[in-house]
Amino acid sequence: MNRTYDVAIVGGGPVGSTAARICAKSGLKTLLIEEQAHFGYPVQCAGLLSDSAFRECEVSQSSVLNTVSGADVHAGEATCSFDAGRTMAYVVDRGALDHEMGKAAADAGAEIKLKTIATGISRTSGILHLKGINGPEDVSYSMLIAADGPRSSISRMVGIPRAPVYLSGLQCDVHHALPPDHVQVYPNASPEFFGWMIPLHPDRTRIGLCGIHHVKERFSEFIRPFQNKATHFVSGTIPLGTLTRSYDDRILIAGDAAAMAKPTSGGGVYTGIRAARHAAEVAIRSIEMDDFSQKAMASYELAWKADFGHEIVRGFHFFQIRQKISEKDMESLIRTLSHPDLQEVITRKGDMDRPSALIKALLSHPRMIPAYYLMGKAFARSKL
Repeated sequence: MNRTYDVAIVGGGPVGSTAARICAKSGLKTLLIEEQAHFGYPVQCAGLLSDSAFRECEVSQSSVLNTVSGADVHAGEATCSFDAGRTMAYVVDRGALDHEMGKAAADAGAEIKLKTIATGISRTSGILHLKGINGPEDVSYSMLIAADGPRSSISRMVGIPRAPVYLSGLQCDVHHALPPDHVQVYPNASPEFFGWMIPLHPDRTRIGLCGIHHVKERFSEFIRPFQNKATHFVSGTIPLGTLTRSYDDRILIAGDAAAMAKPTSGGGVYTGIRAARHAAEVAIRSIEMDDFSQKAMASYELAWKADFGHEIVRGFHFFQIRQKISEKDMESLIRTLSHPDLQEVITRKGDMDRPSALIKALLSHPRMIPAYYLMGKAFARSKL
């Protein structure tokens, strides 16, 4: 006989672990399924979490490697620097952070299945087909939350189309000293997105970039000065643009599985955990009310879109414009942003997780007039 659960959650990253912890804590019989042998491995993240994202994780400081208060953005000969004067982001050991979050889910009462994958779904009967270390297994569920990452098997199984854009990312760690409190950003290192250097320790830096085309070649060029000092090479994928819908019959899709990463930065922990909270709330309510209607499932999508959906929509619009900004125009834009008046706006309004307020404030500032021509050209190109 199949084992029966109120909620089955596929994916043991921060999104899945958060949903599992909340559901189990509410008293629901909860199953958390993770394909790897350990939470948090392999690492496929730069490990830079905004202050808000770190707080959403509800973890101790044990995974923190460093804190940063600002950034330096470089394009050609131009540099734009800002510093908030306080901690804006945490550099974390993602393996340790994910492990702590998975343990919190288990401590709340969730059952954990490691080294297990979902191989199929029988939606009409609410059965999830699994394959683990002991062979095939079927489990029954009332609600299923898919938090199984960029290449979500659950989304594919229920026929939800893929995200419109997929970024590829590469990074490594190098023995190189940087100012410990600033992240270095290089928009022209990857014309579709950007490159980064993140200080981990006094003599250790994480270097990487994301893009769409020729990513491997651009990454090799980017790390050329440090290639003899490079270790811990990792790769990852970031879907952008959101799915056509994030729910199905008794199924809710969250995090990278639903393409919820911010198109301005590629970060998905904050939005993913916010979505996990909404998914858990809908699952709890649906089970309590015995209501698994399409209206009940759709309430999840309404909730996360009201929370942060506008940031993804606006961010994706700027991502599309960014594709048309040349290296020369990017240098001019960064030079414009280096003006002290605009630096003050960036410091005052900057928010890694909700950047639309900063963008609006910058676009309304008279000092940005020289940049309107550049952005207008890019906007016109994006419409061609």
